[in-house]
Amino acid sequence: MFKGIGASAGIAFCTVCLIKPEKIEFETKSVKTPTIEKDRVQTALQKFTEDTAHLVENVRANASDAEAAILESHILIASDPEITGNINEAIESEGLTAEAAIDNVLEMFKNIFASMDDELLSQRASDLVDIKERLLRILTGSNAASVSDLTHDAILVIHDLTPSDTGQMNKALVKGIITEVGGYTSHSAIISRAMEIPAVLGVDNALNLLNDGDVVLMNGATGEITVNPSAEEIERANTLLAGQLQEKKELEAYIGKPSVTADNIQVELVANIGSAKDLESVLKNDAEGIGLFRTEFLFMDRTTAPSEEEQFLVYKEVAETMQNKPVIIRTLDIGGDKEVPYLHLEKEDNPFLGYRAIRLCLDQKDIFKIQIRAILRASAFGHIKIMIPMISTVTELRAAKAFIDDVKAELKGEGVAYNAAIEVGIMVETPAAVAIADILAAESSFFSIGTNDLTQYTMAVDRGNKKVAYLYSTFDPAVIRNIETVIRAAKKEGIMVGMCGEAASDPLLLPFLLAAGLDEFSMTAVNILKTRRLLANYTVSQLKEKLATILSLKTTDEVVAFLSSL
Repeated sequence: MFKGIGASAGIAFCTVCLIKPEKIEFETKSVKTPTIEKDRVQTALQKFTEDTAHLVENVRANASDAEAAILESHILIASDPEITGNINEAIESEGLTAEAAIDNVLEMFKNIFASMDDELLSQRASDLVDIKERLLRILTGSNAASVSDLTHDAILVIHDLTPSDTGQMNKALVKGIITEVGGYTSHSAIISRAMEIPAVLGVDNALNLLNDGDVVLMNGATGEITVNPSAEEIERANTLLAGQLQEKKELEAYIGKPSVTADNIQVELVANIGSAKDLESVLKNDAEGIGLFRTEFLFMDRTTAPSEEEQFLVYKEVAETMQNKPVIIRTLDIGGDKEVPYLHLEKEDNPFLGYRAIRLCLDQKDIFKIQIRAILRASAFGHIKIMIPMISTVTELRAAKAFIDDVKAELKGEGVAYNAAIEVGIMVETPAAVAIADILAAESSFFSIGTNDLTQYTMAVDRGNKKVAYLYSTFDPAVIRNIETVIRAAKKEGIMVGMCGEAASDPLLLPFLLAAGLDEFSMTAVNILKTRRLLANYTVSQLKEKLATILSLKTTDEVVAFLSSL
């Protein structure tokens, strides 16, 4: 048995099929003229665009719009003027072939993304590799082993499952996926979960540890992989699989039910989204609203900022689709850690402590104004709320609210409809905001706790640094106390308090959050029905009696052990 990262839950028992990478051979120095080589690049890009458009439709049919959007972004990346300009320059100045220029330039951009601190952005490195290899194969006419070659049921073993692989994959034949690289937030993981295929990622040297035809039992939840399992191991796996199928059926019974505890305390279970394309899953899983709309994805993978009209149409679509359920739109949360070339952001040594989110927006008011106008206009079509991220001072909050008021006045003067009473709240994610939570609550319509950053900042831990990862825990007493402080301040002021970090769907943390009085839980849509079912196991009045004990615990292990006993 060996182990990787459990990225998509489920049991798979089948023979494996190895997809081994093959080196693409090509000449580096051109004996032709630069014009011919640049024409070859353009022809390859046209072919790439056509092929990708077909793959997008396949992914949309087999997974969802959200996953298809990942592949659609490849067209934008490949045709980005900064990339194509560098390729043409390499051909002109260095006398390279089209292949060598593409190889050099896309490798350079891959390395830029791979070095980023932000985990989601560092995963973009795999996109660059995928684009590069596909362009090189178009130019050289070479054909490598592909997931499209699969003709029988199998567990795929591959270095990395790229979005283009997904477009060629026959979902019915792929019973499981094992990769050598990738993590829980990688495209491989996202796509596997969307397709409901068990996946174990990050298995070092998997292509050499396994052979074609090996019989493998894999558990996508625990990350365990067993080669040639015994009859007893297969029986245990079948029991687990039957249990998972039964659970899925049972969860469907919670669609349309209220989100209430055993003593009838009602909370809101809402969803985190990155685009309107995520709404399909939101509706399917019966979310009671949108607790976090990450608008930064509208600004990425493009060469110019989205226009007011473009943003308005997206926000309007989300508001109308949710049929007057609450939709919390977070204003642009982007900074030196994210690659958005047209913003011309300087590279920072400590991007998470630098020029980002509201700090950027209050400085680049032209971008901020366009977004606020679009959000306000869309507020006439549903129950939209505005959330300001990365607030550390009351001055920042007041400046943001004053700016929003100025935009309101401008729209009123133009006769444009909007919700004049739109709520403006903040994301609480800095220790500074926790320390003055009582003051901020008096000037906010609502709070939403961003546990990912709050944990990182509270513990002074770079969550991408493996050497200090042991310190990154939402269950640390310091983080637990900060969360309780924020909830208490909101309750005292009478405003809604939610949570939109990963911890909102953590079943182990649920009893503490109920005891502390959290009103709203915002999470990935697929976790909503599971959480709704869990709520019925708890009596809030009894949990409140345990709150003082939870807050008195001294270590992470003590907190975990105590919550596990509830």
